[in-house]
Amino acid sequence: MKLNTKFIGEVEVTEQEILTFEHGLLGLEDEKKFVLLPIDANLPLAVLQSVNKVEIGFVVAYPFVFKKNYSFKISDEDKEQLHIENEEDVITYSIVTLKETFQDSTMNLLAPIVINVKQKCGKQIVLQDSKAYPLRFPMHSLEGSAK
Repeated sequence: MKLNTKFIGEVEVTEQEILTFEHGLLGLEDEKKFVLLPIDANLPLAVLQSVNKVEIGFVVAYPFVFKKNYSFKISDEDKEQLHIENEEDVITYSIVTLKETFQDSTMNLLAPIVINVKQKCGKQIVLQDSKAYPLRFPMHSLEGSAK
């Protein structure tokens, strides 16, 4: 099916690419269906795009590239909601707040998006230890594997 996106125009997606967020995203609890669209194969960035509303799309980043020690535990409740059986089935992204120059952009490490790629479902999780990671982590401080 053809899907209009907020950032990259019209794309072709299949039903198998649709991810279900049972609880939506923070502030968008009614929006349940998204697709994850790569921006460029060489970049640790993608677009998380609503299937139903073109105006709802987020640039997301693979946080481990920018913060090498980034880690958190997924609660048993979240594991159950995401049907997680193997850690290998899970990928984590952080929502990016784009600024005029990319070096000034930030990403949200406090509320990561966890996706079970095998079960095609996701959830935005607010980390309980709010002091562990900031809401606005500067993306210019490449601490991870992209150095």
